[in-house]
Amino acid sequence: MKTIFRYIIITAAILHTSPSFAQLPELDNHNITWNSQSRNAAESMPCGGGDIGLNVWMENGELLCYLSRSGTFDENSTFLKQGRLRIKLMPNPFEAGTQFRQTLHLREGYIAITGSKGKQQAQIRVWVDVHHPVVHVDVNTRQPVTATVHYENWRTGDRVMSKMELLACSGYKGAPVAVTAYHDEVTFDDRKVLFYHRNRNDALIFDFTVQQQGLDSVKAQLWNPQQGLTFGGFVWGSDMQPAGTDTGRYINTAYTSWQLQSIRPSKSHHINVLLHTAQTSTQEAWYKGLQEQLRIASVAEKTTFQQTTAWWQQYWNRSYIFMGGDTANAVWQAGRNYQLFRYMLGCNAYGAYPTKFNGGLFTYDPVFVNEKFPFTPDHRNWGGGTFTAQNQRLLYWPMLKSGDFDMMTAQFDFYLRALKNATTRSQFYWGHNGACFTEQMEYFGLPAASEYGWKRPSWFDKGVEYNNWLEYEWDTVLEFCLMILDMERFSGKDISRYIPLIESCLTFFDEHYQYLARLRGSKALDGNGHLVLYPGSAAETYKMTYNSATTISGLSTVTSRMLELPGKYLSDSTRTQLQLFRQRIPLLSYRNVNGYTTIAPAQSWERINNQETPQLYPVFPYGIYGIGKPGLDTAINTWLYDTTAVKHRSAVGWKQDNIFCARLGLTDSAAYYTIEKLKNASTRFPAFWGPGFDWTPDHNQGGSGMIGLQEMLLQNDGKHLYLFPAWPAAWDVHFKLHAPYNTTVEGVLKNGKLLSLKVFPEERKKDVQVMLR
Repeated sequence: MKTIFRYIIITAAILHTSPSFAQLPELDNHNITWNSQSRNAAESMPCGGGDIGLNVWMENGELLCYLSRSGTFDENSTFLKQGRLRIKLMPNPFEAGTQFRQTLHLREGYIAITGSKGKQQAQIRVWVDVHHPVVHVDVNTRQPVTATVHYENWRTGDRVMSKMELLACSGYKGAPVAVTAYHDEVTFDDRKVLFYHRNRNDALIFDFTVQQQGLDSVKAQLWNPQQGLTFGGFVWGSDMQPAGTDTGRYINTAYTSWQLQSIRPSKSHHINVLLHTAQTSTQEAWYKGLQEQLRIASVAEKTTFQQTTAWWQQYWNRSYIFMGGDTANAVWQAGRNYQLFRYMLGCNAYGAYPTKFNGGLFTYDPVFVNEKFPFTPDHRNWGGGTFTAQNQRLLYWPMLKSGDFDMMTAQFDFYLRALKNATTRSQFYWGHNGACFTEQMEYFGLPAASEYGWKRPSWFDKGVEYNNWLEYEWDTVLEFCLMILDMERFSGKDISRYIPLIESCLTFFDEHYQYLARLRGSKALDGNGHLVLYPGSAAETYKMTYNSATTISGLSTVTSRMLELPGKYLSDSTRTQLQLFRQRIPLLSYRNVNGYTTIAPAQSWERINNQETPQLYPVFPYGIYGIGKPGLDTAINTWLYDTTAVKHRSAVGWKQDNIFCARLGLTDSAAYYTIEKLKNASTRFPAFWGPGFDWTPDHNQGGSGMIGLQEMLLQNDGKHLYLFPAWPAAWDVHFKLHAPYNTTVEGVLKNGKLLSLKVFPEERKKDVQVMLR
């Protein structure tokens, strides 16, 4: 194997020959360096690529890595880690008293660890191949050492999960049945460790959910991604052989380790983990696929590091926000943490499933989040395979302005794959067309069983969740519809494959609310020819609404944007149907608060459950109100005077007050809430925020922070671009962001003066209005 020193030379050559990257010296200033080892997994550092994430840390002279990969959902819909690596060198350059350094190199996407004690010196590089599902650990030492690799697995036997532990597979939360977590298979395979988890087809939460929700008669029509799902891989090392097994305990969890050890001491060791996930009819078929992945990765090995570093470099070059000031300054830290969180999102660029809001690929032992959860490293609250739309959206909105369009398709395909199940639900329960996507659902598109309800009255609508938080909340999918339309407008990418999804989502609201109206009386529409959107919901906060602001603004914006699409996307008949549907969408409601006209969350509602501010969703995400648009004063009044909006202001977790303020041009408030969002986390790694309302790392906090910072810098209204619409002139910044119509805007602001402005294509510069105050 080539040594790490050779790779460093190659990397330097790549940087030297790439002038576009030479223009970003700020990025290297955002690397994270630790000069002491970690106490435990909570002090880990993220690393990843493609769809694999690692938590990496040195503890007591040993390198440890948690292994995670997108889409590894077990029978219960728990998001399982792929195990833990532990690597030890003898004699040990990292034992107590050594000089130590661990650095996350953002530009190239790897972690470098160095240690020295006397003549013993070591360099370790941990990285993940972006283009192949392989983890690499390169070890180089001055003196020959023996390397021992432990693959550690805690799923060594079947066991019944405890009540609180069911939050990790939240579809079973509160279930009236015992839930079993099933074991993995681990063995030596020649000179490798083979490990895998194959879902047992007689224990799938998919089957349980279908039966609970009365869908057995249409089960054959439903998409089932659980059956035959197998995931795992190989661990091996250069010149290593099996060295037996052992047992131990890390924090709260007992484990068994399968050990590989170098045949002889050497100055160079290379450890690999290959991961493979597939739905197969047999375990043998999955194993054959694993062998093929190994063959492909072996062929590509000579160039894979260069290709991976090149990917990360183009990733950073396409968008950035570097904020000036001293490194101890909160403004600089917010800019740095923006890059760190974007790095974490980039680690799941090509995942089979969207990045989870409640930790993504980077969760660790739950007791370090909350001491009441002494469970295995697989645990996270709010489930692994359960997706909450209100939370997921905040991770994907910022990808538009950062130009990460290739990463957005994981979220769009999530809905596209589940479309058949969502339309089948509508036909089965109500006999009409359209896709009914609930707010919180399993990754196969059906409502989580726990949210559907364990004690449902026999008379209750079988298609609705019997849940006071989630009942009748099915409009968040409209945000993802708008994201798809925005991706087309920003990038010009063809979205033909997603048009049936958007059409079906709109059809559901049209047909379902006419269906409900006919159940109540003889008319399908109100006296003005509008739909009666009752019962509904304005986020999880205003419940049993009549004409919710979120639903109206979502339907209005998505329908209008569909009608603005180029002619190739819609037939004449579809366009006519959309025009008629737009006429049936009711108008937003308003109310007077202390003499000020404000946007109402709905025309009426029965109760308030949560602390969201849906009356400002017409500002973000739907953009009905904003800078340069009519009625801005009404939207500002809503922020300033609406009593619940004022009461619920916060920068925690999924709160989006920073985004509202940016969209409204309220510079001071936008700056305050965005800095609060992006300030250093209480954890060792500055962007492991949380738990907030959810878990640690809290990706909601990072995503909403990113959106707010972007909106402070650049907003758009049609082709018009507003630069610095809510940006404090005292904040120095060097940025590059994307805008609609294949446009990028790059600028340098220093000491309140715009020193540089580059707009591509250049003719779009005439559409830019600089709004510095």
